[in-house]
Amino acid sequence: MNMQDSMNDLKGVGVKTAALFSKLHIDTIGQLIRYYPRDYDHFDAPVAVRELVAGKVMAIRARVTASPSMVRAKGFVITHANVSDESGAMRLTWFRMPYIRNALKPGTVHVFRGLVKKDGNGQPVMEHPRMFSEEQYQSVCGSWQPKYPLTAGITNHMIQKYMKQALSALSIQDYLPAQLQKTYGLIPLSDALERIHFPQNETEVRAARRRLVFDEFLSFLVQIRQEKVINEQVIVDHPMVPVSDTARLIDALPYRLTGAQQRVWGEIEKDLQQHVAMNRLIQGDVGSGKTILAFLALLMCSQNGRQGCLMAPTEVLAIQHYEALLSLAEQYELEVHPVLLTGSMSAKQKKEIYEKTASGEADILIGTHALIQEGVHYRNLALVVTDEQHRFGVRQREALANKGDGVHLLVMSATPIPRTLAMVLYGDLHVSVLDEMPQNRLPIKNCVVDPSFRKKAYAFLKSQVAAGRQAYVICPMVEEGDWEGVENVTDYTKKLSLALPDPIRISALHGKMKAAKKQQIMEDFAAHRIDILVSTTVIEVGIDVPNATVMLVENAERFGLAQLHQLRGRVGRGKQQSFCIFMTGDESGANNKRLEVLSRSNDGFYIANEDLKLRGPGDLFGIRQSGALDFSLGDIYQDSDVLLNAGELAQQVVAGKVTLLKEGAGLFEKQIDYRTI
Repeated sequence: MNMQDSMNDLKGVGVKTAALFSKLHIDTIGQLIRYYPRDYDHFDAPVAVRELVAGKVMAIRARVTASPSMVRAKGFVITHANVSDESGAMRLTWFRMPYIRNALKPGTVHVFRGLVKKDGNGQPVMEHPRMFSEEQYQSVCGSWQPKYPLTAGITNHMIQKYMKQALSALSIQDYLPAQLQKTYGLIPLSDALERIHFPQNETEVRAARRRLVFDEFLSFLVQIRQEKVINEQVIVDHPMVPVSDTARLIDALPYRLTGAQQRVWGEIEKDLQQHVAMNRLIQGDVGSGKTILAFLALLMCSQNGRQGCLMAPTEVLAIQHYEALLSLAEQYELEVHPVLLTGSMSAKQKKEIYEKTASGEADILIGTHALIQEGVHYRNLALVVTDEQHRFGVRQREALANKGDGVHLLVMSATPIPRTLAMVLYGDLHVSVLDEMPQNRLPIKNCVVDPSFRKKAYAFLKSQVAAGRQAYVICPMVEEGDWEGVENVTDYTKKLSLALPDPIRISALHGKMKAAKKQQIMEDFAAHRIDILVSTTVIEVGIDVPNATVMLVENAERFGLAQLHQLRGRVGRGKQQSFCIFMTGDESGANNKRLEVLSRSNDGFYIANEDLKLRGPGDLFGIRQSGALDFSLGDIYQDSDVLLNAGELAQQVVAGKVTLLKEGAGLFEKQIDYRTI
């Protein structure tokens, strides 16, 4: 059996089961063994009620003291049960699980496991605890159980069953010579794959994860450096010349460009005049003024008789850019002819845009991935701009650049990354940093609080909505699942609806929704048809809503600081004072030191550097950083030492100083395919 074999080649996998795995993008054996656990359940022995610690996932052995009560509110059922042991009593709560009442007979003894919280009186409580018989819990006590992202019809048990079969049937060759494994402190690849899925203890998990993270980083960085060699050889036959309209627009704007903007525009303008294609990244905080620089570059391109395009990661953002450029063109009488191209357009609309593009009538195209479809033929494409570059893979950018000859590339990112890491990650690009912010913005007021503050936070949301403002609430998860005790959008939207009065319009948004649905919700929020938007980090790159003045982030400890800072950039975009509330998932204060960095500064680069300092080996999977690249396991902050090691080896590989073993390259080459988030 090899990595390319189909899932159907595994014993017990028929057509229906294979179709279910396909929903998880698992069609081959190789994709299966690289489907890593998102977390692990480590089942400790039950403790007494009086020994419970708020903020931790713990288990108790307790007796049900009375028949559970059930409350119906706004369309769903809340079940409460009182339990006790010799040391004390506590209350358990389940949402939308009325059937659990049948198992909670007075006098019966169970093991309950979940995140411990405190109620208003300081007493321990659990929401949605898992319930076990004493025998069931004894069978898993002390073990490490992998938890995979699932879909309907696929269970953890199924994945483990087929994973064992695949690993036992595969002969996995390591592409990394034994000496290099020793140099970088890595275990063999076959051991890493076995232990990431079936660890005996935490030490095994950490060793496996380190090896696989190294592979992810190395694969990416080798390809990045190979790309750089190619990019530096792209010749431009007709360099551009400076045009008067760019200077006229800069002088006419109602604000003065910051010193950083002027410096970076000078770098871009110089690049566009060269005989070698530009490959430049503009890195700057949300609100630092990247977009106007992109518009200036597109204007220069248009005035040189060439075509330029700007690719955004979402339709909402593409429309926002298109309307902003159209407004500038009309207000300042710019001779440009922009068009919008998105996937949701009708065939007739697309055909019209295709014709204008092929003829050259359209000189600036703004859109989504639709810009790189086969039907789009450019007459003389000379400049490609990608917004929020981490949302696009290098191959997607390359596909767009290949639509013309000698195409300049300008990519933008609002994710501040420490210079030491940026030099490794952006090895194929010249980096320009916007390290100044416009002077006319009110600093966002921040606070870090524990769950006991939630009632006050809700009251504050209510007051802001009453004043005509809007708010975001961010949860780490879409629905209940992978992490116990972590807030999810689905349940939180209903809980918030219960806590706030009916006139307040609350809606949910997450990445599992269809694109059209997501777009409609964001448009409704922008039009103030929604007061509070409960969302995952999908709004990290979203529409500009100046009326949104509050952001409440639940389980803030589950996010990287740089990502929290970028999320915070969704507010503070208008004239009103804005606020950001970072609520931790525990009451111990253990995460406050890291999160307090956000209270001390609104400078994204300072925050990114502090994140790098404060992030240790820490949680195996607890803190995620979606900002720079979406690796399966790797996190550029938590695994910064591994990233630097991989960068060092990648340099040697591309230079021909180190040879990797080809027989193991099959896994290595497929490790990361420049995935988008």
